[in-house]
Amino acid sequence: MQYRKFGKLDWQVSALGFGAMRLPTIDGVSGNIDQEKTAEMIHTAIEGGVNYFDTAYVYHDQKSEAALGKALQNGLRDKVRIASKSAIWLLNDGDGFQRMLDEQLERLQTDHIDFYLLHALSRNSFENKVQKLDLIKESEKAIADGRIKHIGFSFHDNLDVFKEIIDFYDKWDFCQIQYNYMDTEFQAGREGLKYAAEKDIAARRQIGPGSTGYTPYLGSRT
Repeated sequence: MQYRKFGKLDWQVSALGFGAMRLPTIDGVSGNIDQEKTAEMIHTAIEGGVNYFDTAYVYHDQKSEAALGKALQNGLRDKVRIASKSAIWLLNDGDGFQRMLDEQLERLQTDHIDFYLLHALSRNSFENKVQKLDLIKESEKAIADGRIKHIGFSFHDNLDVFKEIIDFYDKWDFCQIQYNYMDTEFQAGREGLKYAAEKDIAARRQIGPGSTGYTPYLGSRT
């Protein structure tokens, strides 16, 4: 396995990450995850050197986090870092943010989430959810009490909006963008990737249909 420096952080992330958006299911039902096959895949990934696992509150009809948490028991949790996402479109206030985070910790069977993302930011969601509900402040509260370690965001809008969000907050640790090797100008694109890297913000590239979780490069000046 190859590893990359994760932005400004003193940590080396595996070049390949594991995404838990499309896990094996039983009878093709999204919320009916095949836990045995999922655990086998996760354990094989860890044995191969993968140390970054990505999930979200809403994946698999809200069952993905629990499946990942169960698979990482018996000491495996300490070998990896977990990224998960706050479904900000479901929130109406800061208390809702904190309740959702606590629910995610319970699902994941852990006392902290290493990398916590505000999910699927666009201009609309950034202005009407992140800013109006002061979700960055809520994230900082969770950092202060240890429930999350690092704050970031995933993104679905154009390059100009991406730069505005990057520049809005000087303590972003990482971000996640769509990146299609056949169309490097899509959404934030290659220029956005470089823009984040110039600020030592780790920029995780999610390739393929938006579910693979592959992490071939995380932006840093190295």
